[in-house]
Amino acid sequence: MIEVRGLSKNFGSQAALRGIDLNVRRGEFLTVVGPNGAGKTTLMRILATLTRPTEGRVEVGGYDLARQPAAARRLIGFVSHQPLLYDELTAEENLRFYARLYGVSEAKAQISTALSWVGLTARRGDLVRTFSRGMKQRLAIVRALLHDPPLLLLDEPYTGLDQEAGEILHKMLAILRYRERTVVMTTHNLERGMALADRVVMLVKGRIVDDVSTSDLDEVELAACYERAVRGG
Repeated sequence: MIEVRGLSKNFGSQAALRGIDLNVRRGEFLTVVGPNGAGKTTLMRILATLTRPTEGRVEVGGYDLARQPAAARRLIGFVSHQPLLYDELTAEENLRFYARLYGVSEAKAQISTALSWVGLTARRGDLVRTFSRGMKQRLAIVRALLHDPPLLLLDEPYTGLDQEAGEILHKMLAILRYRERTVVMTTHNLERGMALADRVVMLVKGRIVDDVSTSDLDEVELAACYERAVRGG
């Protein structure tokens, strides 16, 4: 689903990503962990076609992001710590807008189901600016899934969520894993990141310093591996 070769990104004289190579198989759940400033958000924004790399090649679903970004974008659902919602529209209006944008058929029924799924049916007619952080993130998740993309990119999705919203997100991700959707998620929380992942990639100072299968290491071993990677980075 994703193929990355020689990916680098510079912001002026500062290197955010340094020659990354990465493959993600269809149906795989990959978690990317790393400290602040590791380059996780930059990587996700490049995969989501929101930022262009300085060097390297990226393909999503066989589409080259440099030459076919629009085609690749239709395969992607993206959730970041910024919900990418319109505050002056209602929850339902936001979803209707994105449904039109992606040509979703039978959008009315899908929107009702989506709002019910995340417990927002009673707030469907309320302006998004009146929502809590957790409610906005729940709405952002169903917004990203509305066109049923085969690839979901999640950049620190648990940030700022209350316990209820975090549990809803975890259940949604478990369902996506069961349905064999491809998921790439960044997080600071190693426990959350490992819970559903098939693989964990450790990113430190713009470089991948380790790439491990969760079937090979338990949580304690993975945490120790991560600490060594951060200290050595």
